[in-house]
Amino acid sequence: MPPRCANPHSAARLFVQLSAASRQGSILDVLLPPQTRSFRGSATTIATSPTTPRHIQSRVARVRNAQAIAPRSFSTTALRQKTLAIHNPQVDEDGTEMVLEITPRAANRLTKIMTKDSNPHLALRVQVEAGGCHGFQYLMSLVTLPSSVSASKSTTPVPGNPSSPPETAIPNPPSPDAEAELAPSTTSTTTPAKPELRDDDTVFAFIKDDVSPEDDGGRALATGPKIVLDTPSLDLLKGSKLDFTMELIGSQFKIVDNPAASSSCGCGTSFDIKL
Repeated sequence: MPPRCANPHSAARLFVQLSAASRQGSILDVLLPPQTRSFRGSATTIATSPTTPRHIQSRVARVRNAQAIAPRSFSTTALRQKTLAIHNPQVDEDGTEMVLEITPRAANRLTKIMTKDSNPHLALRVQVEAGGCHGFQYLMSLVTLPSSVSASKSTTPVPGNPSSPPETAIPNPPSPDAEAELAPSTTSTTTPAKPELRDDDTVFAFIKDDVSPEDDGGRALATGPKIVLDTPSLDLLKGSKLDFTMELIGSQFKIVDNPAASSSCGCGTSFDIKL
């Protein structure tokens, strides 16, 4: 017969003490700050030491439990809005500002057209009209805005109380070369729009990463890429994005991610709205 232990209870108690003293922390402890790791290590030693008074062990256990369930705070930085209404901002029935976002690709394309035409007041008018294969169609054309439209940043108005339109003096109308930039686009029209701002027009400007809206009293907004929409068109396009795409059928400005559209045609010129 194999030899038996003379005192099995003492051997079992010794095994429990040794296993508790040599217990390792979680593998995820390496992600904790050094101060927290050192505290947890000392707390483990105190809590498992047979010479530590019981009331101290219970206090250490409560502290460790509180750390385990305590919520952790994370600091976040809000993303700055890239598209800003600089004239006659509008809000919907819920009080939310209506915005048609300008993507960086569309902003870069508009900047190139403005530079080529030497016209910092050039803007892209986006309009929705009845027609097309799905009931509504996008129409786009270049317009020249009054020089005072970006003199100062507008504030969000109270519903039904739009800001007054600026002066309608036109520095320079869009050149034929600038209008030709839109000709390959299937969502555009080369028909010249009236060189003026209407009473219900809203103007949006794209804000570059290295530019603050308050720089030079709004000069950065005045010379940046801009789009113009009337109120009915903005109501149908709020929450959408103006993008510039390069495809086999040609490069074009295009409305994407329209939350009000239930369906659209393949080329993106026509859409149907959700009822």
